[in-house]
Amino acid sequence: MEDKVIKRIDELIKIINRASIEYYTNDNPSITDQEYDDYYSELLRLEEAYPNLKRDDSPTSRVGGTPLDKFEKVTHKSPMLSFDDIFNEDEIIAFDERIKKTIKNPIYTVEPKMDGLSGSLIYEKGLLTRVATRGDGVVGENITANGRTIKSIPLRLNKDIDIEVRGEIYMSKASFERANKEKEKNGEALFANPRNAAAGSVRQLDSRITASRGLDFMAYFIPNPKDYGIKTQEESLKYLRELGFVTNYKLNTVAHNAEEIIKDIKKLAEIRKELPYEIDGVVLKVNSLEDEDKLGYTARVPRWGIAYKFPAEEVLTTLKEIKFTVGRTGRITPNAIFSPVHVAGSLISKATLHNEDYCIAKDIRVGDVISIRKAGDVIPEVVRVLSERRTGSEEKFKMLEECPICHTRIVRNDKEADYYCPNDMCPARKIENIIHFASRPAMNIDGMGEAILEDLYNEGFITDITDIYDIDRYEEELINLEGYGKKKIDNLKTATTKSKSNSLEKLLFGLGIRNVGAKTAKILARYYKNIDNLMNASIEELTDINDVGPIIAKSIREYFSNEDNIRIINKLKDIGVNMNYINNSNYEEKDEFMGKTFVLTGTLVNITRDKASEIIENLGGKVSSSVSKNTSAVIVGDNPGSKYDKAVSLNVPIWKEEEFISKIES
Repeated sequence: MEDKVIKRIDELIKIINRASIEYYTNDNPSITDQEYDDYYSELLRLEEAYPNLKRDDSPTSRVGGTPLDKFEKVTHKSPMLSFDDIFNEDEIIAFDERIKKTIKNPIYTVEPKMDGLSGSLIYEKGLLTRVATRGDGVVGENITANGRTIKSIPLRLNKDIDIEVRGEIYMSKASFERANKEKEKNGEALFANPRNAAAGSVRQLDSRITASRGLDFMAYFIPNPKDYGIKTQEESLKYLRELGFVTNYKLNTVAHNAEEIIKDIKKLAEIRKELPYEIDGVVLKVNSLEDEDKLGYTARVPRWGIAYKFPAEEVLTTLKEIKFTVGRTGRITPNAIFSPVHVAGSLISKATLHNEDYCIAKDIRVGDVISIRKAGDVIPEVVRVLSERRTGSEEKFKMLEECPICHTRIVRNDKEADYYCPNDMCPARKIENIIHFASRPAMNIDGMGEAILEDLYNEGFITDITDIYDIDRYEEELINLEGYGKKKIDNLKTATTKSKSNSLEKLLFGLGIRNVGAKTAKILARYYKNIDNLMNASIEELTDINDVGPIIAKSIREYFSNEDNIRIINKLKDIGVNMNYINNSNYEEKDEFMGKTFVLTGTLVNITRDKASEIIENLGGKVSSSVSKNTSAVIVGDNPGSKYDKAVSLNVPIWKEEEFISKIES
C-alpha cells in the first residue's frame, strides 16, 4: 500500500512543481487554478494520512511553522559584493570607456535593478537547504523557514545539483497594497515602500507572517558559473530558468556600447511604472565571464559591473540637523532636517530616520551629503550617505538620553529598536494622544483634525482627551480666535456629542493602549462587553483570548494599572462616553459561534460572503481564510474549492449554506 502512496506523492509533487514553474517562470500555465487546488488537496490528504512519507521538498511545507527565538548568523561561501552606483549618462560613458581600456569589444547585459533585498539560496542535490540575507556582504542571517514560504523560490530544482543562487527578494506592488490595506484596517503604521516591507517581512520570527505577505524572488546570479559550463551572464540567466527560477528574461537586454546602454535604460524608464514590481535602476555587467576575470575586483566592488540609478528618484542634499520627535506612545523618533530639495514634484526638507539602529547602520552624521528619495513616490526617506564626500567636520549620530520635551530619561525595552519616553504626562505624548483619540479609526470626531486640536492644546483649552468634551468651558475664548465662528464651534459640539455613543472598541483603540490596534480593540470589546471587565482582567486571562499574546496582554495590564489612565476613564464615564460593546447588527452573540473560527468557501446563493462574515463576527465568531485543525466549521456554497477538501481530510465540520442560515436565524 505504501509503495502506491509513495508513487502517487511523487507524481503529485512533480505535477505541482511543474505547474509552479509554468506559472511563475514561464507565464504559461497548462492547468487551471482549480486543478492545481485539487492536486494540492490530494497531496495534503496523503501526507496527513501518512506523515512518515512527507518529503522535505513538498509544496505543502510553504505555510510556515513554529516561530523562531532569533535568526542565526551565517557566513557566505563568497562575499556578496554590491556594485558602485552611477547616476547619469556621462558616468555610463565613462564606465564603457574604462571597460574598453581592458576589453577590446565588450558586450554588456542590461538588467532591471529590483528594489528589494539580496538573498542567497543554497541547494544540495537539488534540494533547498538554506536561505540567507546579504547582511554586511560577508555574514548574513539564516532565514530558511521564511524563504521556504516564498512560492517563486523552488524547493527542489529541475536538476539534482549542488549550487548557490543569488537574487532579489521583493514585494510586488499588488502585495504591497494588500499589506498596507491590512495594516490600515488594523490601525497600524503603514509600510513606507515595498522594499522596506519585504525586508521587514523576511525578518519575521514567525514564518506564518512572512507567508501572508506575498513575497517573490527573482534570480540573477550564480557565484561559480564555470562549474556548470557557463561562459556568459546570458547563459547564467538561461541556466537559472532551466533550473526552475524566475528571471527577468523579458526585460534583460544586451548592449555593445554606451549609446545602446542608454537607449535600453530609457526604454525601461518609460515602462517602469507599468511593471508589477518596483525597479530603482539598471545593473550593467560585462557579459563574458572570461572578461570578468580580466577586469577583476577592487577591495569592495567588482570592476566588471555597475549599478545605474534612475535620476529622478534620488536627489542629493546636506543633512543640517537631526531633530527628535515624541509620538503618542512615547516613541522617540530621529528625523533628518536637510536643505530643501525638489523630489518627485514637491519641495521637501525632512525625512524620518526611524530609530538609533537605523542611524548607526547608515552611519548618518550631521553635515553629511545624503541621498533622498520618495518611497513609493510619496514618503521621503534617506537612501544612503555619501561618506566619500566627508570633510571631517561632520558630527556623529548620538542618541538622546532624555525626552526632548519633558526631559524624562528615555528607555529602550529588550527586543525593541525604539526608545520611549516613559512619562505619560509628557506634553508631546499628550497632544499626539489627543489627535489619535479624535481620529477617524478611533472616536471619529468629525472636524477635530490635527490643526484644530493643536490650536486648542497650544491655547491651553485642552490638556487631555476629556477636555475635548468640555467646549462650553472655553467657548467664549475660542470664538475670539481667528477661524472659529459660532457655526464651526456648534459643529464641533455636535461631533463630540455624537462620539459619546460609539461602541467600546472605538474607545479602546482611541485610548492609545500600546500594541492594541483597531482589530485587537474589537476582539477585546466583544469578549469583555464593557471596560470594567477588561480593566479587571489578568494577564493569564488575556492571553487565553485568540489573537492576544503576552506582549499585548502586558501592555493592557500596564495601561490599566496606571492611576492617571484610570482617572481619565472615570472622567469619560462621568461625561457620558459609552463604555459598553454595542452590537450594531440584528444578530445577538450565540454560544455556537462565540470564540470559534469559521471558513467560507464556494459561492453562497442567498447571502454574500462579506455579509456572512459580518454576521459571524457579530455572533461572536471569527472568520479565517484558511482551514486548519482549529477551524470550528467550514461553510460551503456552490462549487467549493480546496478548502472543502482540506476540511474533509481534517474531519472539520461542514455546514452547507442552508444549515448556516438556519443556525444564525434560530
